[in-house]
Amino acid sequence: MESNEAPDKVIAGDGVSERPPRGERDARPRPITLFRNGAYVSLGVLAVITAAAAVYTVRGVLIQVLIALFVAISLDPAVRMLTRRGVRRGLAVLLIFVVALGLVAAFLVAVIPALVHQFQVLLHNFPDYLAQLQDRSSRFRQLSDRFHVTSQIETFLASLPGRLGNGLLGLTGRLFGALVSTLTVVVLTIYFMLDLPRLRRGLPRLLPRVHRAQSSRIADIIIDKVGAYMIGGIVIALLAGTSAFIVFTVLGVPYAVPLAIVVAVCDLIPMIGATLGAVVGVLVTLLATELWPTSVIVAGFFLIYQQLENYLIVPRIQRSTVSLSAAAVLLAALIGGTALGLLGAVMAIPVAAALRVVLTERLQARDAAGTDGSEDSETAGRGESADQQAPELEAADDAPAVSRPPGPKGG
Repeated sequence: MESNEAPDKVIAGDGVSERPPRGERDARPRPITLFRNGAYVSLGVLAVITAAAAVYTVRGVLIQVLIALFVAISLDPAVRMLTRRGVRRGLAVLLIFVVALGLVAAFLVAVIPALVHQFQVLLHNFPDYLAQLQDRSSRFRQLSDRFHVTSQIETFLASLPGRLGNGLLGLTGRLFGALVSTLTVVVLTIYFMLDLPRLRRGLPRLLPRVHRAQSSRIADIIIDKVGAYMIGGIVIALLAGTSAFIVFTVLGVPYAVPLAIVVAVCDLIPMIGATLGAVVGVLVTLLATELWPTSVIVAGFFLIYQQLENYLIVPRIQRSTVSLSAAAVLLAALIGGTALGLLGAVMAIPVAAALRVVLTERLQARDAAGTDGSEDSETAGRGESADQQAPELEAADDAPAVSRPPGPKGG
């Protein structure tokens, strides 16, 4: 019978050459397969590039969404506190926003006129402050005479109103854009606060059923920790600004309102914010008043208050939040500040805390899975040994009993 298989050897012009077996010839990819795979890869790369370009195009909107979600999570503890007392969630959100907007409006009405007036006074009296500083410090006077510091500062201050007038149109456009962005964030925040429970229940459903319970627990922990951290940070910043305002007012330091605002805003910045606000307050006090006793008292106040804040106020207010190491806090603040400026530096710490919660949960789940696996293996081993011993015990039970020979009577 003739075989249908191709011969393994083919006679060529210069001899005999071997042909590869049929299995190897069939394993080689065909040109149409290579073309199809290349087309799929090209379409995947094109889809990734298109998605990246779309994200980059709408990055401003995505940042606003991220800020609104962050603010909604930060205010959620206050809303839940009202809902636990029987208030409907919509009414609770409305109350929180009315109170927040009222506080912001009262703050702006009380601060902006005083801030503008004191800023004008500061510009008007700044040359006198420089002259007093030259009279006090011979080193500063030498530097001023060498580099003409005083004349350059006076020239800049004299030209500042003209520069502001020339850039009024651009400033108005930026203010309008900032107002639109703020309103967008406010509206998105309201929607997120209203739908946050639904989001907490719905997002885990996008994951496989096996991971839904763990993902829901992680989301609850993240929301609780982020909200507690932000409300605690705001309370700490308000305490710092109020304390600084009281000290500035009692000591008669000018520009008490803007200095207190600077101290409160800087206190929101992690790691270096409190020190930065203290440095600004001491420098302005040193320029505007005498070295002794006002400037020394202000410096002593900031030194004592920072110790109280670090060891008494922060541990009591932020004890329910996730603790991070100093290196993690600094790294998160640097990354957030580089990405989104001051707002990014403020948001970086709770985001890092949320990532720490996710990592901790994953590690605990892995350790639990490893422990269960080891227990199952031990149980299986014990069961196998018992199964091996069972036939032997059954064989022993089935064996005939061996009786001892009867002894002598009477023995």
